[in-house]
Amino acid sequence: MAKRHEDRKPGQRFSRGGAGGAQRKPVRKSAQTPASGGTRGEAPRGGGPRGEAPRRATGGSKRRASGIVVTPSDVLGPQAGKGAPRDVGAKDGKIRLNHYLAQCGVASRRHADELIESGRVEVNGELVTELGVRVDPAVDDVRFDGSRLQAEKHVYVLFNKPKGVVCTNARHEQKKRVVDLLPTIRGRIFTVGRLDMDSEGLLLVTNDGTFAQEMTHPSYGIGKLYSITVRGRVDDAVLGKARGGVWLSEGPTGGMQLRVERLTADKSYLKVGLREGKNREIRRVFAKLGYPVLTLKRVRIGNLNLHGLGDGDFRFLRLDEVAKLRELARGEGEDDLMATPPRRRDGASRSGGARRGGRR
Repeated sequence: MAKRHEDRKPGQRFSRGGAGGAQRKPVRKSAQTPASGGTRGEAPRGGGPRGEAPRRATGGSKRRASGIVVTPSDVLGPQAGKGAPRDVGAKDGKIRLNHYLAQCGVASRRHADELIESGRVEVNGELVTELGVRVDPAVDDVRFDGSRLQAEKHVYVLFNKPKGVVCTNARHEQKKRVVDLLPTIRGRIFTVGRLDMDSEGLLLVTNDGTFAQEMTHPSYGIGKLYSITVRGRVDDAVLGKARGGVWLSEGPTGGMQLRVERLTADKSYLKVGLREGKNREIRRVFAKLGYPVLTLKRVRIGNLNLHGLGDGDFRFLRLDEVAKLRELARGEGEDDLMATPPRRRDGASRSGGARRGGRR
C-alpha cells in the first residue's frame, strides 16, 4: 500500500520500486550544499558564481523577475487591440499578401494561401510562393494570373434572410446561399456571422473582414435580439436558468436577456437578447431545458432592425449606420436590447430603400 504524503519526512522522497518500498536518501536543500560540491569545474546549481549561494529569482522565474511580458501591442503594433487581425496596425502600412488578395475579392484568406503556393501571384514582377509575405497596397504591384489587383471598395449590406437559405460561400453547396440572392453586388462578399437554415431574419453581409470581426467577436459584445417560439409553457424557473447560463458541450453560456411576449397552453413567445455567438446557442439552450425552439427570427443587430425589409430584401447601410455599429463595438454607445426601437417614418434607406430579390 502506497504511503500517504504526510508520512514523508521533510526533504525526503519515496522510491517507486524496491523491496518494502525502501526510501531514498533525503535530498539536501540548495542552501546546505557546500561550495565545493558537485562535478569538478561545475558551478553549483542556481547559476551563481562558485562559492556563492544560488540566487533565487523573484516569483520563482527569471523571466518573471526580469519583467519580460509580451503584449499584443508589442507584436501587432499600437493599434492592435481585442480581436484585431494579426496584420492590422503595422507601422509601415503593410499587410499580409493573403489579406490583400481577400480585400481584392480574389478569394478567402485560406484559399489565397493555396493560390500563392501554386505560383499564381506576383509582387513587383517577382513570383511569390512563400506564405507570410507582406505588401504595401499603396506602393506594391500585386498581380494575380497576370492581372493587377486593386482593393475593392468596402460594402455593407443589411439582408433579411428567409428560411431554407444557408450562410456558406462554399461553391459546391446544393442549397440556396445568401450570396446567391445578392447577384448584383460585385466581388467576394460574405455573411457576418450565421443563421442556420431553419432560422430567418437580419444578417450583415460585407467584404470588410475587420468590420466582420468587430461585429461577431464576443469581446466586442454587439447585441442581437431574437424573436422565438418554443414548445411548452415556460415558467420563471426555466427563464432563470436561461438567464443565468446553461452548460453546453463547449462550456457554459454567458446567459441571455429574456422577455415573455405571450403564453398559450402549449407555446411560449419570447424575445431573447444575446451578446455572444455560440453555434445555435438559443436552440441548444432551450432544447436542454426541455422547450424545443419552433421558430427563430433575428429582429435586431445593434441599432439596426427589420423595418422596411421583407423576406429576401436587402439594403446598403449608410455611413452613419456603420459608424454607429463601430461605436457600439468600442463601448461608446448605449445598446438596450430590450428597448423598443423607434420606427422609421420613411420606411426605407436614404441610399435607395430596400431592394427585392437582389435586384438593384
